[in-house]
Amino acid sequence: MNKDYRFLLLDLDGTITDPMVGITRSVEYALSHFNIKVNHLEELCPFIGPPLKDSFKEFYHFTEEQADIALKKYREYFAVKGMFENNVYEGIEEFLQSQIDQGRKLMIATSKPEPFAKKILEYFKLDHYFSFVGGATLDGSRSTKTDVIRYVLESNQIKDLSRVIMIGDRKHDIEGAKNNGIDSIGVLYGYGDKAELESAGADYIVGYIKELTRLLS
Repeated sequence: MNKDYRFLLLDLDGTITDPMVGITRSVEYALSHFNIKVNHLEELCPFIGPPLKDSFKEFYHFTEEQADIALKKYREYFAVKGMFENNVYEGIEEFLQSQIDQGRKLMIATSKPEPFAKKILEYFKLDHYFSFVGGATLDGSRSTKTDVIRYVLESNQIKDLSRVIMIGDRKHDIEGAKNNGIDSIGVLYGYGDKAELESAGADYIVGYIKELTRLLS
């Protein structure tokens, strides 16, 4: 990589933390309201990454009204327990520090509601690495990764898009970056696979956090 990136935008779920238990238990809790039983939490991993309301409609064919209720139920569990049933990926703190040491600014761009994202970063004592945390709104007025990335760029008055790169594990991260005219790195240690990231058009794909560090050094 011979580009000099100044701003790194990072996804949260599946990129900085592994939220599998908390998200899938929250989804399970929401589905139980509709008397839908889940045999294994792993079945709900596709919910990790995309906007939740869209996932309820896509995977369970919920109506708009049902999806709104499911989202409310999801948040009942997530706000109290689910957000903390989460693990920081091994090596991520060293990666974040290495990027700050190179003079880069780190910002979060997540489809998770912004208040939840801030609480998670504070809980894991990661908040000091980031100059800005951008997320979705609770009312759904900003929910897609495209909208979130635009919000981060505009809020920080970043004009030179050639100095910005988005890092994430799902196609939504890559597509959101493309829609905003910035480069992207897909990571394979999260919840997307190589085919998904390639077909979305990732500029770079790495398998591990050490590879990510090498790519950006």
